[in-house]
Amino acid sequence: MNLAPGSPIRMTVLSTPAHLPVVRAAVEKVCELAGVDEQAIGGVVLSVDEAMTNIIRHAYDGHDDQPIEIELSVTDSALRIRLRDFGRSVDPAEIRSRELDDVRPGGLGVHIMQECMDSVSYEPAEGGGTRLTLTKRIAAQEELRP
Repeated sequence: MNLAPGSPIRMTVLSTPAHLPVVRAAVEKVCELAGVDEQAIGGVVLSVDEAMTNIIRHAYDGHDDQPIEIELSVTDSALRIRLRDFGRSVDPAEIRSRELDDVRPGGLGVHIMQECMDSVSYEPAEGGGTRLTLTKRIAAQEELRP
């Protein structure tokens, strides 16, 4: 089975941490089918996990019954992952990681996403909430992996 460019996969999950393993598995499989380098797949999966955790924690204040829309799409040269929440909107200019020399648990999700992905962008979503777009370049291939 190949994942054809231009055929996005869309799903909506609730903002419960119990859904994170399902989303991680889906992202990992799409990465494999899209031809993402094996060494980069873990970083892509981790980035999506961090993004989902931030949505649950910050946009939805830990409420586990709110929708998160996920779209995974492939072009000839990139994997694009869009996450959309309907929670508290944040000015994209204020989204940043804490200082790395501030050694304590948590607060590094934005840094991880920026290190693992080729592009990370936030924008206010129409109707409220935020749309996060994560992009990872993939090698151009004649045929995607089975």
